[in-house]
Amino acid sequence: MTCFSFLFSRKVNSSGQQNFDVDDEVSGIHDVKLYTFKELTIATEDFSDANKIGEGGFGSVYKGRLKDGKFAAIKVLSAESRQGVKEFLTEIEVISKIEHENLVKLYGCCVQGNHRILVYNYLEKNSLAQTLLGGGFSGIQFSWPTRSKICVGVARGLAFLHEEVRPYIVHRDIKASNILLDKDLTPKISDFGLAKLIPPDMTHVSTRVAGTIGYLAPEYAIRGRLTRKADIYSFGVLLVEIVSGRCNTNTRLPIDEHYLLERTWELYERRELVGLVDTELNGDFDVEEACRFLKIGLLCTQDTPKLRPSMSTVVKMLAGDIEVFDRKITKPGLISDFMDLKVRGPAVAKTKPETRNVSSYNVSSSSDNFDTPPLSSDASTAATTTPTTTTTSV
Repeated sequence: MTCFSFLFSRKVNSSGQQNFDVDDEVSGIHDVKLYTFKELTIATEDFSDANKIGEGGFGSVYKGRLKDGKFAAIKVLSAESRQGVKEFLTEIEVISKIEHENLVKLYGCCVQGNHRILVYNYLEKNSLAQTLLGGGFSGIQFSWPTRSKICVGVARGLAFLHEEVRPYIVHRDIKASNILLDKDLTPKISDFGLAKLIPPDMTHVSTRVAGTIGYLAPEYAIRGRLTRKADIYSFGVLLVEIVSGRCNTNTRLPIDEHYLLERTWELYERRELVGLVDTELNGDFDVEEACRFLKIGLLCTQDTPKLRPSMSTVVKMLAGDIEVFDRKITKPGLISDFMDLKVRGPAVAKTKPETRNVSSYNVSSSSDNFDTPPLSSDASTAATTTPTTTTTSV
């Protein structure tokens, strides 16, 4: 089978490598590297299970060795794109131009027939879900300085997507399995910008991945309200996971510890936050910094979205440039409050926490709060995405 059989003509240059001449339909696409299905099949040894390194809401990921000898992470999207080749490649071109130290780099793609395959740089140390939260079998020592570096790096990457990319990007699925680590344990956010590449009836939320539901902001999970504040909620959950070294949901623990965010709030009210820090650190951590990170996690997960700080403010808080005041922290939107409800069902009346002055956090009340309509670029997906509530266990 010839890749791009209708839209591309294939040529062989003097070095024996294949080039593609793009016809008029996609002549405006210049910066996307195109791979054949055959070469990606060879690179992954026919997409063998032995080379499978992950699976999520967007599809399965395989480790592959490209013709130039470079290793790559090859993501096979789980559903046919809602778009034609030109529209798909246009979106890919936009994503491929987004570069930041804390974002995974997209090399290119293949669009043969119904196949939609993305090729990323390969990250040697896998994801936080499989290393830090995966039971301690990775061999990686997550010291406190390493965890602090990861927290700040993820925050910077997300702040870049929210505030520096134009138009800005709401990730929609910030979670431990989407935070990859390179050989130096520098965190890289993956799967950003992919929401437009799947059909509107396909959810980005994978019920196959334990704990995914625990990252969803209540206003998004129940009412489909999608703003940057939903990402900030997910980041807050992730932040607490990194500090505590445990997943957001674990039904094997005592019943009062099933949900990490609930436990965090309880310990915060008792002024015992330090008790949540991962015991694997054996007490070798900066107590003040660890407690500050946990408080920031609570700020990010407050039930009222407009009270959550922006990601640029979060970066400054993590760095200690902005003080975290206890009086600014209100009760988080807790997973137990809606685990038994039908997600995206009728709005459920809830008692909202007291609204407090948050001007010191530089939260914009006009550009990015709960009263802001869903993003125009994502509105169609937000309106049709229908996740299913599942009881998760890890």
